[in-house]
Amino acid sequence: MSMVLTFDIGNTNITLCGFVSDKIAFVSRISADTSVTSDEFAFRIINSLSLHGVDRNDISGVIAASVVPPLNASLKRAVRFVFGQDVLFVGPGIKSGIVIQCDIPSSVGADLIAAAVATHNIYGSPSLIIDIGTATKMTVMNRKGAFIGTSIIPGVMMGLNALAEKTAQLPKISLDMPESVIAKNTADCMRSGVLFGNASLIDGMIDRITEEFGEELKVYATGGMASTVIPLCKHDIRVDEHLVSKGLNIIYHKNRAG
Repeated sequence: MSMVLTFDIGNTNITLCGFVSDKIAFVSRISADTSVTSDEFAFRIINSLSLHGVDRNDISGVIAASVVPPLNASLKRAVRFVFGQDVLFVGPGIKSGIVIQCDIPSSVGADLIAAAVATHNIYGSPSLIIDIGTATKMTVMNRKGAFIGTSIIPGVMMGLNALAEKTAQLPKISLDMPESVIAKNTADCMRSGVLFGNASLIDGMIDRITEEFGEELKVYATGGMASTVIPLCKHDIRVDEHLVSKGLNIIYHKNRAG
């Protein structure tokens, strides 16, 4: 069995996905600890493969999208040690199959590119892609499948943590669903503001983006918080939590020959 291993390296977590052709064989998550050594990284990769019953000899290729540059060197050495091959990083010069119409194309995050590639190839364009992770990013693809721009918003957990850390009387809480928008205790008041507030923010941004774009957009959501926030939104939004990983798999195969 030939499998492609993808790494979606975010500010909080690293998502590993194994792909056999275009099907996900397994998903594993580890923390994005910038102090990790290459040996520790290799140990975590081996453990993840073992946990899901994957033989390292079945890995035919490795690709990564990273928004945490300090982890790239450790991943490169770890992949070389575990698999005896180099990891392909999404970045300038790589074949993605989409045009990036931004002021500085090389500055666009690798995760945004991968999510855009997946959305265009799997669902089609034009589209609006919402990635709800450490930050909430909203990316627009035009009818030709070109990446035309992004809005970046402070993330859900970023707001919740700021409430607890920057105020004297608000506690750290878990992000459970409150029973009502009009909450009656401190913890639920914070949950209401963070969850319903972010859902309303997303709904409002969809309206503004659609108005500026000039036509209706199919909307897709991904990221660690998507399944929590998107059900509270009023717009029709399809959740695909593995968009970035799927995009990485597509990009790997576009670049395999070269």
